[in-house]
Amino acid sequence: MRRLVRTEGLTAEQDEILAVVRQFVDKKIIPVATELEHADEYPTEIVEGLKELGIFGLMIPEEYGGLGESLLTYALVVEEIARGWMSVSGVINTHFIVAHMLNQHGTEEQKLEYLPRMATGEVRGAFSMSEPGLGSDVSAITTKATRTADGYEITGQKMWLTNGGSSTLVAVLCKTDEGSESVYKNMTTFLVEKESGFGETAQGVTIPGKIDKMGYKGIDTTEMILDNHRISADQVLGGTPGNGFYQMMDGVEVGRVNVGARAVGIANRAFELGIRYAQQRETFGKPIAQHQAILFRIAEMATKVETAHSMVVRAARLKDAGERMDVEAGMAKMIASEYCNEVVQDSFRIHGGYGYSKEYEIERLYREAAFMLIGEGTSDIQKMIIGRSLLKDYRI
Repeated sequence: MRRLVRTEGLTAEQDEILAVVRQFVDKKIIPVATELEHADEYPTEIVEGLKELGIFGLMIPEEYGGLGESLLTYALVVEEIARGWMSVSGVINTHFIVAHMLNQHGTEEQKLEYLPRMATGEVRGAFSMSEPGLGSDVSAITTKATRTADGYEITGQKMWLTNGGSSTLVAVLCKTDEGSESVYKNMTTFLVEKESGFGETAQGVTIPGKIDKMGYKGIDTTEMILDNHRISADQVLGGTPGNGFYQMMDGVEVGRVNVGARAVGIANRAFELGIRYAQQRETFGKPIAQHQAILFRIAEMATKVETAHSMVVRAARLKDAGERMDVEAGMAKMIASEYCNEVVQDSFRIHGGYGYSKEYEIERLYREAAFMLIGEGTSDIQKMIIGRSLLKDYRI
């Protein structure tokens, strides 16, 4: 029986969902993950399996055809999937963010139009905020939507779209200049429909191709070029322009919980591989796990996995309770990503020279862990968010 990353107070239904996902990961993902990752091959069969399990509709309310589960259930499912292969958790992450934004901020017509088909995976979501010249500095956004007689025309270039090629619905943050003195109130989120694939996927929408990355392979990460893309006012998320920044930040909070959960999944797998190898590899006449240096490393790894898991769970539960959790989400994302890298490095060292070989799974985890440090905001950005909020709470 595994001892780490257990969560107290789950319902029988949550336990059942996690058991099914864990079994799927062990049988369908782990055996093929390294081969698919090295080939940079999209995990089509795995994604179809997740559709059959209902994972694409996990957080979508039952009235729209989903399972109506909580952010906590989602985070725990992500932990399990990332334990198998982090890229697969990326397939569902931006889909969940868009579904969450629709459910929280969309008009009833928008919910009815998209959520039932998102629950089945027929419509696949992507989330687009970053640009070539900006990442976390959202105020510097340049992609602009200009009003026309019957809607808007969008022109600009977006960057780092996870699911950019496979998605058919993209939530795109644009500058709209609605007359507010605040730059943050002059941004609007548009629901851009397109075909899956690369090239010109809709009128005025081009997905150039996959970005070649160090890790996080298999999944399609892309740019998106918008050239006078015509879109109706009905595609403004929530129906009212000027709310895009706040809608996106709500989505980013969910995304930070997701990245924290992914980091826990990677770290947990690295721990499993490290403690197993430490009992198999012998030096100086005994398993290396019996050497104090390795034993201490194992203890530290396990403690970091548990700490990160606990913080992700707390952040998810606060969000589920309707409480503000920007600080907690930032803390969870920061500590989980930092600890993930430390645990993976320790497991890598336990493996010795074999850890550098592509035949061993830890080599893939080593590259995947690096992405956790920058996804959904770097640790430095998290520290700024946390520090500024704490100064407000503890003002003298």
